[in-house]
Amino acid sequence: MSQEARTHHFTASDGVRLAWHELGEGRPVVLIHGYMSDAHTNWLRYGHAAKVAAAGRRVIMPDLRGHGASERPHDAAAYPPDILAVDGEALVAHLGLTDYDLGGYSLGARTTMRMLARGHVPAPGRVVFAGMGLEGLLDTQRRAGHFRDILENLGSFERGSPKWMVEAFLKTTKGDPQALLGILDTFVDTPRAAIEAVTQPVLVLAGEEDDDNGSHAELAALLPDATLVETPGGHMSCVIKPELGDALADFLR
Repeated sequence: MSQEARTHHFTASDGVRLAWHELGEGRPVVLIHGYMSDAHTNWLRYGHAAKVAAAGRRVIMPDLRGHGASERPHDAAAYPPDILAVDGEALVAHLGLTDYDLGGYSLGARTTMRMLARGHVPAPGRVVFAGMGLEGLLDTQRRAGHFRDILENLGSFERGSPKWMVEAFLKTTKGDPQALLGILDTFVDTPRAAIEAVTQPVLVLAGEEDDDNGSHAELAALLPDATLVETPGGHMSCVIKPELGDALADFLR
């Protein structure tokens, strides 16, 4: 199957132009990338989307506002709380999706949870929380503070240190620091009860060395119907490994 994804655009409720990418045909699944990343880096570059598409799925991959091929406004008004979930709701409505699955990696998983908690879209059949632990949903501010410190102090980190690695990743994705600072203002905590209320079958998928967003095992334990799959690597390195796409395709086949 060709790994050439088709790129489309639509306009969000506040006028921001947003991109999404599509690969494959069949029952739709929406997969949302992580912070500082984009659909290409998270899903396409290392073949994960191709594996899901080969399993008979239409893979829909938005670029979040401030990321990828979507607009990157610098106005603080473009980054109100939960706007990423609002954008996700708008994409589902724009595409007329009713029978579909929904998931994401890291910030994409957090956005997925916010869409479920808000309840403004038809309920997806299956859900994927990848690169996400329980703390990363209950308390978003530790992670936001971590990234805020990096973005406000670019160029000051010791080579090879964790924060230097994040800055290096920012350069590879050609991220916009000002827009990405705005994204941090959109984070909203999800109450424990809302997580427990997710009754769909859920894949909790994470690198075995990944504790960036807290414990993925604790997240799986809290969900009523979760399957926990650990793949090799940490929060950033597991994305480049084939096991991530294999687990996604197996769950979504």
